[in-house]
Order: sequence, then structure tokens, then C-alpha cells
Amino acid sequence: MRVLIAPDCFGGTLTAREAADAIATGWHEAKPDDVVVQRPLADGGPGFVDVLHAATGGDIRYITVTGPLGEPVEARWLSVRADGPDATGRHVAYIESAEACGLHLIPKELRPQVCETATTRGVGELIAAAVASGTGADDNDVIPAGASRVDVVIVGLGGSGTTDGGAGMLAALAEADGAAGVDLTGVSLVAASDVENPLLGPHGAARTFGPQKGASPEAVERLEAKLAAMDVLKPVSDISGAGAAGGLGAALLSLGATVTSGAGLVRELTGLDAALDDADVVVTGEGSFDWQSLRGKLITAVAGGAAERGIPCVAVAGQVSVGRREMGAAGVQEAYSVSEHVGSVQKAMEEARDSLVTTARHVANQWSR
Repeated sequence: MRVLIAPDCFGGTLTAREAADAIATGWHEAKPDDVVVQRPLADGGPGFVDVLHAATGGDIRYITVTGPLGEPVEARWLSVRADGPDATGRHVAYIESAEACGLHLIPKELRPQVCETATTRGVGELIAAAVASGTGADDNDVIPAGASRVDVVIVGLGGSGTTDGGAGMLAALAEADGAAGVDLTGVSLVAASDVENPLLGPHGAARTFGPQKGASPEAVERLEAKLAAMDVLKPVSDISGAGAAGGLGAALLSLGATVTSGAGLVRELTGLDAALDDADVVVTGEGSFDWQSLRGKLITAVAGGAAERGIPCVAVAGQVSVGRREMGAAGVQEAYSVSEHVGSVQKAMEEARDSLVTTARHVANQWSR
């Protein structure tokens, strides 16, 4: 059989590439004659830069930026000279916002204390560095005055530990390069996200995602009021995706950014559709297969592509809380819980790779002819 393995990252345990490799290892152990193709994926959240680096062959750039707690953290962005009929000669910078303000950068025990003060300042510093730096060019090249080295800055949104409405990012962009701030003239900003939430209200950034970042009910309401009071965000607050990454989506929209599907972008750049064309069965997955997975996230993108071609798609996840009917409607024939297979959530996390390999062996025996 021809097997396509296309997972997202598994929470704080395995990157998408590590997860894909673990699933492939387990499958090979069970069915060594099958042809296995790996396409690790991301939807704009953690793993966005790694996955696109593997797909595009661009250059990883490193920079120290302000982390969510105000301390310095090392972050990366991806520099790519895009080719093709629609992108010939363009210089594109791919930025993963979680590199600078990700929830994984905030110790769990501190989250309730810092959920109202965690900052996106480092995201602005990443954007400023990308705009000022060469993309696919020698850093010593002479750039004409007023010319931008970067034509497009694509910011992946997801996995954030912040709910500051992008205030930190906006401040960093305003302060960089002197009083004038960063000159974004001629630079196309793109927010890559699959979150459809608006900025405010019951489905907004604070009330939907605040509790996941440690916010108590009282803190959620204070965050909601703070976001509502940001005048710069009011014109874009109702736009789909404004609530992504704690309102960072709204801040980018206020700068004139367009919104694109992070999963769709990765699907295109990794050649997922061509790999789907050649597959007999597809295995996708993520840390938790839950109701959020069904709201346009990566698993549904993969499953939808498989359904279009009439091939089965199964999911492997650390935990599964989606019912059979719901997953079937999304195009997933079966879902396998790693924690259930190995006996506990603790073991699934502490022995993440081995647990996923073991589960993948079981899945292969179920689905390979």
C-alpha cells in the first residue's frame, strides 16, 4: 500500500516532523513492504517555520527577541525567494508568532499570574528584523534607499500565550528604526491562520482562548474589556480571524494585512495534494483531536483532501474526544488515542515517540491490506 503520513505537531511533546517520523517507523515495523511518504504539516502555529523550511529549502534566520514574559528568547524566521508563475522573484519572510509569544514559553504554574501581562512584543521585533534583513540575498548587498528587501511577510498565528490584542507587536514596530518606526510601505502583510473567531464577544479571543492560557473568569472579563478599549482594533474587531493568537490577528489586520488559511498555505507549499493523489490511505494527527480540530484546522484539511479522492483517512492523536459521527462528517474514518493505547496520558507524554510508534504499528495492522 501507498501510505501518506501528514500530522500536525503533538502539543509540547513532538514536532510535526518528529510525529511523522514516529508514525512512519511504527508503520514500517508492522508493514515493511508498504511505501510510506511523510508530509509533516502545520496550520500557522508551532512547527510552521520547521515545516515550511523542509518544504521550501529557504534559509533559517536567528534573532533574540522579547519573550512573552519580557525576557529575551531566541526566535527564528524563514527567508525564502519564491519561484513560480505567481511568485517569481519575490522575497518572502515566514514568521511563526509562537516563536516569540508561544504558550510553551510560559511555565504552566505562572500562567494564571501573567495571562494579563504576557506580551507580543517579540513578534513585532521579528517582523522588523525580517523587513530590515536580506531574504535569499547576501546581507552585504547594497539596497537602494527606500527599497524593501522583503516583499511579503507571512505571520503564522497559533499556539500563543498572549491576549494583548497585538499591543506589544504594534509598539515594537512603532519604536523600531527610530521615531518613524518600521516602514512597511511596499510590504504585503499576511496573517496565516485557520481561527475564525472575532476579537470580542462570547467567541472572541479572551472568552474562547483566555482560559486555556491560565485566565480565571475574572481575568477573562478584564482581558475582554482591555481588548474592547483598543481604538486601533475597533474597525477590524468583527472580521473573521481577528481573535486569532489573542487578538494578534486584529493587530495585523489593523496594519492592512490579509488573512489566508495557514493549513491551506502549508498544504500548497508541501505538495500535499500531489501526495494525496498517489496515496491509498492517509494518516493524520495532532496532540488532541477535539472540537477545535473540526473548525477548519489541519486535520479537516487533510481529511477533506482524502475524501475528495475517495481514499480513507485515519487520525492518530494523543487524546481523542470527538465522536464517531462528528469525525465522520469531517472525513475521518477512524481515530486512535495514543494515551488509551499505551494505558495513560502520562506515559503517552513522557514516552511520546515510543508511544506513537507503538500506536502506529497497531493502526498499520488495522488498515494495511
